[in-house]
Amino acid sequence: MKMKILTVNAIIAALYVVLGMIVAPIGFMALQFRLPEIFNHLIVFNKKYFWGIILGVFITNLFFSGLGWIDLVFGVAQSAISLLLMIGISKYVKGIIPRMIVNTVLFSLTMAIIAWELVIVFDLPFLITWATTALSEFIVMGIGIPLMYLLNKRLNFKKMID
Repeated sequence: MKMKILTVNAIIAALYVVLGMIVAPIGFMALQFRLPEIFNHLIVFNKKYFWGIILGVFITNLFFSGLGWIDLVFGVAQSAISLLLMIGISKYVKGIIPRMIVNTVLFSLTMAIIAWELVIVFDLPFLITWATTALSEFIVMGIGIPLMYLLNKRLNFKKMID
């Protein structure tokens, strides 16, 4: 792996962790307004961001979730599955904004994995928990669409990691 790819992914992971730490009180449980989830949109620009996002999720869950190993398994799995699905789907969706919209819906749907985790840990009702986690993910990633679009105009995410 090129040094540039490693460096950019390390920066993404670090930014994810810092933002995750800032919003930790509202980043876990049945409502998850985890601001760093907007970094999930980087995958629509270049699949090489995968490892930076995953590392950021792993470190954030390790130090700030309070649920221990189970959040490492379920949280990282949800992100990895969603990112890998989006990499595959991106071939069929043209345009950055449509890809980010699909990504937002995809991540919101896969919050079923997080809902399942919360059912196991806290014995919460699955459908309500899925609805609340999906809604909070949808809101955060929806807000992230224009933000990441504008940042891309300035930073060119695709070229930043190539």
